[in-house]
Amino acid sequence: MLEIRNLKSGYGKMVILQGVNLFVKRGEIVAVLGPNGAGKTTLLNTIFGIATIHEGDILFENRSITSVKLHEVVRMGISYAPQLSNVFPNLTVEENLEMGSFIRGKDQTIKEDMKEIFKLFPEIDRRRDQKAKTLSGGERQMLAVARALMSRPKLLLLDEPTAGLSPRAGIALMNKIKEIRDRGVTILIVEQNVKRALEIADRGYVLVSGRIVKEDSAENLMKTDIERLFFVS
Repeated sequence: MLEIRNLKSGYGKMVILQGVNLFVKRGEIVAVLGPNGAGKTTLLNTIFGIATIHEGDILFENRSITSVKLHEVVRMGISYAPQLSNVFPNLTVEENLEMGSFIRGKDQTIKEDMKEIFKLFPEIDRRRDQKAKTLSGGERQMLAVARALMSRPKLLLLDEPTAGLSPRAGIALMNKIKEIRDRGVTILIVEQNVKRALEIADRGYVLVSGRIVKEDSAENLMKTDIERLFFVS
């Protein structure tokens, strides 16, 4: 579904990713692991069209999206739940979900999709009339993922979805992410919590200083001292 070839990207003239190669098959959960500052968020930003590409190519369903504008990327079937500023704090939960479906116009199935989202996330269903800023950290992250799903993506990009959450909330959210995949959405997830990510992933990549230093099945990576690789230069 997604293929990244020899990608060099960053912000302006600053290059962060140094020749990254990566692929995601339809129906997979693929985890990108690495320390702070490795370039994990830049990778997702580049796929989504909000970072500068210096070299390389990004293919989505065999079509290059290297020069495709952000709103077209969404229309093609890619959605993104960033780590920060990922909900509209002064809008209610339901209004946030409506904003997530904005690109679908007056699609008559939006209300039905919202019902399904609330079944998947009963934690935010109970808060549907509350402003997002009143939610707990875990509820807010669930809302961010739910909002991203409202565009009916084929590929969902998740940036550190469990960052700052309690262990219990983090596990609950990861279980939801696995259920989303089981419903037919392919997922590329960036995570610092190695164990938590690999428990739900099919495959993983270790990104250090803008370069992929290891790629393997989640099962094999679970047997590897991943943190040791974080210090590979």
